[in-house]
Amino acid sequence: MELSVLNIKGQETGRKVALNDAIYAIEPNDHAIYLDVKLIMANQRQGTAKSKERSEVSGSTRKLGRQKGGGGARRGDINSPVLVGGGRVFGPKPRDYSFKLNKKVRQLARRSALAYKAQENALVVVEDFSFEAPKTKAMIEILNNLKVSGKKTLFVLPGADKVVYLSARNIERVKVMPANALNTYRVLDADVMVVAESALAVIDGNLTK
Repeated sequence: MELSVLNIKGQETGRKVALNDAIYAIEPNDHAIYLDVKLIMANQRQGTAKSKERSEVSGSTRKLGRQKGGGGARRGDINSPVLVGGGRVFGPKPRDYSFKLNKKVRQLARRSALAYKAQENALVVVEDFSFEAPKTKAMIEILNNLKVSGKKTLFVLPGADKVVYLSARNIERVKVMPANALNTYRVLDADVMVVAESALAVIDGNLTK
């Protein structure tokens, strides 16, 4: 599969790049995608939710009434979960939600996500670019030139570029990330991917090892 290389004015440069069939032309694996997205979302969870059980609630341990004959539940002390202000039964405790996923499965998931983008013609390749200083107006102009304004757009650069990142930070629905940090969730979340020409080599290197 070949794509034309555009400049930041949205014009064709006359050059084309061949996409790696081992990444962009595979049959997408939906289950691998599901597992990788689940892992990414799980890793973002803090896992700090905590409620007090009856042994942790502040209050007297004096037995409130007789065991039998009161006509109600055996509620014991004032910390009983039966009473308002008592402890909670089986409440949440701090925990780690992360889990292990094999590297090859994660790579397959990213290849599958990129294959979906290629099938949907949602990949745009542009010449490498940067700005002398952060300028949101310049980034908006690029979006308009590439005809992706208003869409969820993911810019993939060969490396971290703080100036480009700051230029896009205030634009709604636009994300910028280096190719090394590319993940399945970000690829699928974007309506269109704008990939810098030299970032393709970085992606190939990461996903064909």
